[in-house]
Amino acid sequence: MRYLTAGESHGPRLTTIIEGLPAGLELSASDINIELKRRQGGYGRGGRMAIESDQVEITSGVRHGKTLGSPVTLNVTNKDFVHWTEIMAAEEVEDKIRTQRRLTKPRPGHADLVGGMKYDFDDLRNVLERSSARETTMRVAVGAVAKKLLAELGIELANHVVNFGGFELASSEELTVAEIKSTAGQNDLSIVDEGQADDIRAHIDAIKKAGDTIGGIVEVRASGLPAGLGSYVHYDRKLDAKLAQAVVSINAFKGVEFGLGFEAGKLRGSEVMDEINWEAKSGYARSSNHLGGFEGGMTNGQDIIVRGVMKPIPTLYKPLMSVDTESHEPYKASVERSDPTALPAAGVVMENVLATVLAQEILEKFNSDNMKELKEALKAYRQRLEEY
Repeated sequence: MRYLTAGESHGPRLTTIIEGLPAGLELSASDINIELKRRQGGYGRGGRMAIESDQVEITSGVRHGKTLGSPVTLNVTNKDFVHWTEIMAAEEVEDKIRTQRRLTKPRPGHADLVGGMKYDFDDLRNVLERSSARETTMRVAVGAVAKKLLAELGIELANHVVNFGGFELASSEELTVAEIKSTAGQNDLSIVDEGQADDIRAHIDAIKKAGDTIGGIVEVRASGLPAGLGSYVHYDRKLDAKLAQAVVSINAFKGVEFGLGFEAGKLRGSEVMDEINWEAKSGYARSSNHLGGFEGGMTNGQDIIVRGVMKPIPTLYKPLMSVDTESHEPYKASVERSDPTALPAAGVVMENVLATVLAQEILEKFNSDNMKELKEALKAYRQRLEEY
């Protein structure tokens, strides 16, 4: 399974093509729109969310509610494009139009300056339009398809915030995906314990009033995965490494950890390793999950626990100092739309991005032309593991 995304933030539409899905997967636009709506929610979101109400259109690869095994094409129309028709036109335009909304004052923390240097642009909007987090719309759309496939195989994911701009929140090894869905999945802060909700909302409001932004740490858990996904034989086949790359590929994410993560560096080996035991009814088990469901780059049958850290959104309403690329004179950086935080939405993106990697791994190990074959192959594999 592989995919490409295309489209600019203020362009006419966003597009993705997914290749390698088995035939017979039940799929509808509503399955995807649910995830797109989740991405646009969360306390602290601003103007763009009121403008755009993302709805997907499936234009290939699905017939009568089921995948065909051929490439699936998904499109999301940008409703705001009506105000950008000339500025974002693919055709040549007059100079007076070309220079409208031209950007020469790069924003610190964004791709603006380095992207302009790399591609030799005199208008940094060419960078902004593609480097925008708007691109994650289509990665969530792909993730929605991946989650649909995983759910058919008994694999579920959920996310919640464990640090909200400095507020430490509840998390434990024993927390289940179902518990996260029934708690964090039902509130606009994506937190398991709402006891601190009022304080966090007040903090977000104060940050917004100050024209500033905050980030935080998101945790994603996945349950139902069999042992042995990934491999120890090559560095590029380690599944935890693939997941780590996926997390830091998300806009504004700057770090990733599994299980105890960086805390493991402060502990002794006897406090970190997950001891192995045997239970006649269920087979091999662990007494803890400090390693986040991984050993040797492979799943060990426990829940996967992955955390990603999101930096504060770099676009501030009290702009930081920058330099005009034409005059090289100091200026306050340009301001596009911004939110005080997008942390709950970032958790949705992370959840769907990780779902995509897990679906790719499943389809690589159990190469199947249709869902029936895939389910049979996975069932036989699970049975073999139980008998090991």
